[in-house]
Amino acid sequence: MENRRSMIELKKIVKRFYEGKPNELEILHGIDLTVKEGEFVSIVGESGSGKSTLMNIIGALDRPTMGDYILTGIDVAKAKDKELSEIRNQQIGFVFQTYNLIARTTALANVELPMLYGAVPKRERTRRAKELLEMVGMRERMDHRSDELSGGQKQRVAIVRSMAMHPDVILFDEPTSALDPEMVGEVLDLMKSLAESKMTMVVVTHEMGFAREVGTKVVFMDGGKILEEKTPEEFFEHPEHPRLQEFLAKVL
Repeated sequence: MENRRSMIELKKIVKRFYEGKPNELEILHGIDLTVKEGEFVSIVGESGSGKSTLMNIIGALDRPTMGDYILTGIDVAKAKDKELSEIRNQQIGFVFQTYNLIARTTALANVELPMLYGAVPKRERTRRAKELLEMVGMRERMDHRSDELSGGQKQRVAIVRSMAMHPDVILFDEPTSALDPEMVGEVLDLMKSLAESKMTMVVVTHEMGFAREVGTKVVFMDGGKILEEKTPEEFFEHPEHPRLQEFLAKVL
């Protein structure tokens, strides 16, 4: 892994809301994080620790107030709005906890959508969308509207939609939190198979067993900072920071 190129490099990332106002709020305090090609990084921590804010910055949905963000050599923090839009469409796949599918549109059309924005020809869009849906067992459901699908099926559609443009990185923000317990396993199994294919992935998750079993690195956030970053085995067996020890005592 050491010889692989860096896909994501965050240096001293700060995020403030209401900047310069009396109620200014700093959510992220100098985040440093590197994700290399083929890594699977799990980010864990309590609600309000800054995980989703960080993911929105990595996903180019928001800009940092200060700091540097380099994605595959591109300075994202300084990119113009049009460049950010292209980065979101072509280089980053983002899977949200609430699916973000278009309700009255078929599963097939939902998966085609990023390719439509990317000006991929119709025939190629449809071919790739069908191929992706078949890959996740959705062949019989691809012509169903997304509001006719179960939660697990919706999230499978959302995951393959994130793959449609062959992104460099796929981001998952709590991808199982909106699912019924019996549907969690099918989504985690799909993510596990993607990890085995060496797709570069960053996932915010509360599934500790999954974070322990899958991936190359686990990151613990607390109070808008990264307090610990280790291999899964070291993270769970030898936590060093007192806040991480407290957190694991609660969730394991």
